[in-house]
Amino acid sequence: MHEQDAVVHFSLIGLPGSGKSTIGRQLARQWHLPFIDSDHVIEQRLGCTIKQYFAEHGEAAFRDVEQQVLAELLAATAPCVLSTGGGSVLRAANRQALQAHSTVFYLQSTPEDIARRLRNDTTRPLMQGDDPLQRLQELLAVREPLYLATAHYVVDAARQNASQVSRKIGMQAELAGLLTGQGSPGAAGD
Repeated sequence: MHEQDAVVHFSLIGLPGSGKSTIGRQLARQWHLPFIDSDHVIEQRLGCTIKQYFAEHGEAAFRDVEQQVLAELLAATAPCVLSTGGGSVLRAANRQALQAHSTVFYLQSTPEDIARRLRNDTTRPLMQGDDPLQRLQELLAVREPLYLATAHYVVDAARQNASQVSRKIGMQAELAGLLTGQGSPGAAGD
C-alpha cells in the first residue's frame, strides 16, 4: 500500500469544511496520538493567516510553503493524525508524500452538505463569496480525482456528524490492521 517503516501517520484529505480538523482531533484523542493541522503549522511559520499570505504573495508561493511543511510533517518519526489543507493534493509532490508516508483517508462530502453545514460560518473566506455552493462545486470538480488518487481509503462524510465519521475511520483502520490493542496505532503492514 505505501512505503512505510514502523511510523504510522494518519492523514485526512478533503474539501474545505469536510470535517478534517474536527474528525482529526477526535481520532487523535481515541488513538492517543498528537493532532496536527497543517494549515495551523503553515500560519505559525508565516506569521500571518493563509488568506493574508495568499493575497500578498499569490497561490504559487503559498503552495511552495505548504509543500515544504507537509514534507517536514510527514518525515517526523513520531506518528500523528494530520489534517491537511483542502488544496494540498493539487501538487503531485504532496500527493506522493502523503501516500508514501501516511495512511490517507479522504473525507468525501458533497458541496451541498458542506454549504449547509457552514452556512453560518463567518471565518472561512470560501463561505463569504457570492455563491459558496458554486465555489465548492468548482473545487470538487478539480480536486475529487486528486483526492481519490491520493487516498488509501474513502470515507463517506456526507450528512454525518464527526463522531459517526470518526467511528467509520476507526473501524476501517482496525479492519486494515493499522490499529493494535485498544485503539492504539500499530505498525502498518505492506
